[in-house]
Amino acid sequence: MKQKNYPRRLDQCKDFTDIFTLVKRAVKETTGEARSGLMLVLADLPDQVSAFHEVGSNSIVLNNRVLNGIIHSSRTFREVKSYIFTVLLHEYLHSLGHLDELEVKELAGQIVKEIFGENHPATKLSTGALPTRKIGRTRGGEPETPIIIPDLEDTAKSYIQ
Repeated sequence: MKQKNYPRRLDQCKDFTDIFTLVKRAVKETTGEARSGLMLVLADLPDQVSAFHEVGSNSIVLNNRVLNGIIHSSRTFREVKSYIFTVLLHEYLHSLGHLDELEVKELAGQIVKEIFGENHPATKLSTGALPTRKIGRTRGGEPETPIIIPDLEDTAKSYIQ
């Protein structure tokens, strides 16, 4: 499969909805799999958890503390968007029924490499090749109230595809 301008498309993304739409397109084009009806929640989770999808649920929960750390420590918006893309991709694959962590990590890495090429930050993130920088906590104290990201998907669309 050709890269179909995925690097440019990711650069043009303005929010979580745009990035998630790109994730869904990439999965559909590479594996033929898709699902609807997911929502995104930003919540304060333990630092070692980037995100999770609870089997049987309709949500992906993204660690707001880690995301804020990535935002404040990244050199470019491309790195931030690449991080969000790779995390959402990983959890979206779980939501499609891929439950084994190693299988999902491998599949996500293959998809990212195929659509972005070898040298894109998303590929380097998915393979662990991006140099790690210390990610400082942006705040401490009590966890903040989780935030639901509205309209992650076009909810006017039928859930039956």
